Amino acid sequence: EISPALQVRLLRVLQERRFEPLGSTESEPVKARVIAATHRNLADLVKKGKFREDLFYRINVIRIDLPPLRQRMEDIPLLTDHFIERFNILQKKEITGITSTALSVLMAHSWPGNIRELENVIERAFILCEGGEIGTEHLPEELTGPGEGGAQSRNLSRLSRAAEVQAIKSALKKNHNNYSAAAKDLGIHRTTLYRKMKAAGLGVSEKV
Repeated sequence: EISPALQVRLLRVLQERRFEPLGSTESEPVKARVIAATHRNLADLVKKGKFREDLFYRINVIRIDLPPLRQRMEDIPLLTDHFIERFNILQKKEITGITSTALSVLMAHSWPGNIRELENVIERAFILCEGGEIGTEHLPEELTGPGEGGAQSRNLSRLSRAAEVQAIKSALKKNHNNYSAAAKDLGIHRTTLYRKMKAAGLGVSEKV
C-alpha cells in the first residue's frame, strides 16, 4: 500500500506538475503521463479511509479494467508467442514455438498468477528446452499433472469450449490444415476432429 505521506507527494506532483529532486531545495517542472495499476479496489479503500479521495479522482481519469487471464484465454497464444520471442533474444536461443498439445495444457490452466505466472512457465520451459518447440515435457508438473494425470490434462476433452477451439485452430495452423497431423497433435481421432470443427463452426475441406 502507498503510505499517506507518499500519497500527498504524488498528489502534489499531479496537481502542480512540479517536484523536488532528492537533495534539492527547489522544485522543477515535470512533464509526465502517469499510468497507475493495482489489483486492489481503490474505491473501497477510499471508503475505509486508507486511500486519499482527492488522489483517487486525480488518477482515475481514464479507467481500464483488465480481466484476469483466466477470463481472456484467447490471449494465451499471443502472450506465449511474445514471451518466446522475448526469451529467444534474452537467452540467445532459437526456440521455434510451442506444440499444439503444450498450448492446450496452457489453455486448460486457470492461471491464478495471471500473466506473470505464464511468463514464469515459459521462462522455465526455456531452461529445459534445448531447441525446436516447447513441449509438455518442458512444462511444470502443476500444469501437466504426474503420470496418467498429465496425459489426462492434455486430453482435448478436458478443455473449455473456447480453449478447445483455440487449440484446434493452433494445431491446424501448425500442420498447414493437415487434419490427420493436427488430430495426432491434439491426441484425438481424425473423425473426432471433424466433429469438433463442425460444432465450432470451422469449415472442413475434403481434400486434406
